[in-house]
Formats: sequence, C-alpha cells, structure tokens
Amino acid sequence: MLRNRKVVFIMTDSQRHDMCSCYRETGLQTPCIDRLASRGMRFANAYTTQPVCQPARAAIFTGQYPHSCAGWSNSMGISDNVHTIGERLSDEGVHTAYVGKWHLDGGDYFGTGMCPKGWDERYWYDMRCYLQELSEDMRKSTRRADSMYERDYSAQDTYAYRCADRAVDFLKKYHEEDFFLTVSFDEPHDPYICPPPYVHMYDDFVFPKSKNVQDTLENKPDYQCAWAGGREKESKEDLEIKHPLFFGCNSFVDEQIGRVVDAVERYAPDAVIIYTSDHGDMLCSHSIHGKGPACYEEITHIPLIIAGKGIPQNTVNENIVSHLNLAPSIMELMGLSIPKVMDGSSMLETLEHPETAPNEHIFIEFGRYEVDHDGFGGFQPMRCAFDGRYKLCIHLLSSDELYDLKEDPDEMVNLIDSEAHAQVRNQLHDAILAEMNRTRDPFRGYYWHRRPWRTDAPEPSWAYTGMTRQREEDERYEPRQLNYADGMPMKDAVRKK
Repeated sequence: MLRNRKVVFIMTDSQRHDMCSCYRETGLQTPCIDRLASRGMRFANAYTTQPVCQPARAAIFTGQYPHSCAGWSNSMGISDNVHTIGERLSDEGVHTAYVGKWHLDGGDYFGTGMCPKGWDERYWYDMRCYLQELSEDMRKSTRRADSMYERDYSAQDTYAYRCADRAVDFLKKYHEEDFFLTVSFDEPHDPYICPPPYVHMYDDFVFPKSKNVQDTLENKPDYQCAWAGGREKESKEDLEIKHPLFFGCNSFVDEQIGRVVDAVERYAPDAVIIYTSDHGDMLCSHSIHGKGPACYEEITHIPLIIAGKGIPQNTVNENIVSHLNLAPSIMELMGLSIPKVMDGSSMLETLEHPETAPNEHIFIEFGRYEVDHDGFGGFQPMRCAFDGRYKLCIHLLSSDELYDLKEDPDEMVNLIDSEAHAQVRNQLHDAILAEMNRTRDPFRGYYWHRRPWRTDAPEPSWAYTGMTRQREEDERYEPRQLNYADGMPMKDAVRKK
C-alpha cells in the first residue's frame, strides 16, 4: 500500500481544467503543470463539491461536504467543532504549514491574518498578511486589473511569487521532517495581477468556443436566464472569448507552481505532490459568466494531478473523483486512520490500480455565494449527482436538469422530462436523497423528494425520513454524542429516530 509522510498540496483559484494544456490544447501555456502531469497521474474526471471558493476549500481541508461543516457560503466560518486536516496531521506529529489563500475563517475575502489551529504560524500567509506588507498606494493598485497597464509589476510584487517564496523556504529548511505543506494561490482569480511578459502574452488570443456558448437556455431552470441577464437572447456568431489578463495570470501562476515543484525535486524528491483548483469559470458558456449555482462542466470539472514516489508516471485516470476524496486519501497516505466524520473515502487504491473506481457517484451542491455583498442569485439551494455519464441537478427553487455527457458533452439538452431516461434519472435522484440522509444534510426534507417529474414520491411528511444528524467524531476531539431519547452514548450516527 502506498505510504508517504511528505506531501505538498498545491492549489489555484478559478482555474478550469481546460485552462491547463495537458487537459486540452487551447493555446494557453502551462508548461509546469504539464510537466507535473507527465511525472504523475492526471485525473480526467475530477470535480469540486461546490463551485465557490470557501465551500470548495471546506471540503478539501476538512473532508466534509460544505453542508456538513457549515461552510456552504463564502464569508461563513466553518463550525468550531470541525477540525481541518492541518490540525489532525499536526496532532500526529506531522509538520504542517499553510501558505496562501485560506478563506475558511468567516471573514472577508482576504482573511483575518491569524493562523488557525494546527498550522505553523511562521509560514502562515493569507491575503491580509500580503496586503499589510504593501503601501497604501500599492495595496489599492493591486486590487485593480487595469493598473497593470499603468505600471509594470515585478514578480516579487505579486502574491503568487511571495507565496511560492515561502513554500521554497519551508522545503529548504524542513524537507527531512514529515510534513504537509499547502501552497494556495489566489491566481488566476481576478484582479489578475501579474508581471511582464504575462500582461500582454494573450492580448490577441481568442479562447476556442464550445458549442454551448450558443445556449439560449430553453428548457433550462429560470434562474439561469436571470443570471444570463439577456445574453441568452443574443447571437454568439461573432462572439470572441478574449480575457488577456485572466489567461496571462494563468500562465504566471503556472510559473510559480513550477518554482515550488522544482524545490520539491531539489529538497524532497520522494514527496507526493497534489495539485488542483477550487472551481472554474463559465467564460460565456451557456450565456453566463463567472461561477455560481450550476453544475455545468466549466465550473465543476477541475484539474487534479497527483505525482510522487510509487505513483505511475504519465498516466491518465478516467474514474470520477471528488475533492471530497482528498482529505481521506492524505490521511491514509500518511498511514493514519480516516476519521469517521469525513464524508468521502480514500482513493489511494486507484492511484496504485487505476482500473479501481473509488466512487459510484460524486455529489455537488450549492448554498450561497456571499462575499461582503449580496448578489449572485442569493440563496439558490442545489444538489447534484454524477455517475460519470449522467448528471442530475436538483434546484429546490427552480426546475431541474438531467444531462447525458456521453451524447451531449456540452450539456445543451435537458432530459429531465424524458421518459426514456426516467429510470436513470430516478436512480440518481435516489442517490442524492440517500447521500443527504447519510451525511445529515441540514437542508434535507420532503421537498427535495417531491419534484414535478417524480411521480412516485411519497406524500409530504413533517418527519420525512426521520433520520438523525449526529456527528461521529474521534473521541480525541470530542466525546461520543448522546442519544436524545435516553442520554446514553449513540451506537449508530445515522439512524431512524
């Protein structure tokens, strides 16, 4: 069984899987990520748990769904009784350090500047730490993308470079220890601050259009038309997807990832490297922009590469995997037991035996977007199940979606009312309902079951399934929870009351 107590975890923000040329040749240049893929395993079908910054990170660093750890929206701190993988590994004698964007403290976009429990304070460097190093003028200018056309930033001025610097320093000093180092870049997220030559590298570049830029959103949930804001009615024949600063920053952060990978190869060549991104960006697909309450491939399908000693090189794994698999995998990789409170399972076996599927389904959700302003549709509760071919998206306040990605990879044809697909649709629906009960989803209830197309749904019941929602945590962190009925320690966390 694969074991390694030296792990470097690298992540970016808003980087679609096909913004890496090892996933799709578009003309974007990511040589360092491509090189990492050549020395490890690239997961062709990896997905976020929620296409928003904090919820995605909540799942990655706690091993729990955003709904399980109260991290289902930006600007919401995860629950006090939720323990991150940094804390768990640190308690097991692993040197843990976190450099970069955190977004789990409930504060504003930049963080509080305070190191959370379990991580080495000497290397803590959230975005507030970075801004506090800058002059007032520099701080303001780095929040404006157009400032790059007014002044030349050096690489050393950027957040990405300073994060990479700290990561290299950690590896140089502590490579002989057991360690878990996270390097969390904000880039290529706006405001896309990067130095020459990246500022002008893509001035004339046009990202290749997918067929779904033509989506008029007919037979799609009504909230998507509100999101599109009328763009769904416009002709896309002359549309050019040009985003030079976003794409320039994408190549710049690739260079900084390369600096970290070079340091791993120099100081800890036997370490395992895990690289991913939190979510993607619509880039005009389906007539919408950014990210939000949808399960489209452009924002949920993320890059994931794992490389290191014992992992087959230059291989592609076609199994569906989720960010939810990462924390359990890291625990098992370190030779530690997987906490019962983690919602996902380890995928170490598929690293050694790629034919082994770690998941029958993966699940995606949405709660809210909020970051110190109200917008992005407000509360748009969504739950989704994907089996590698069919994707069912339930939108509690709107209509639902079913796509066959084998026949319709652009997700243009909504099959939700197709009688020919009723069986697979209902099976995916049952999987969503079961997962909501299994993970004690606080938003569950009969209304998720009683969809217009689910003709066999039971009548509304106030008790619904009557399932408990007690946590099952290692007693090292909290005592065994007690049954409400008799005050005795619970035996089964998930059960009928």
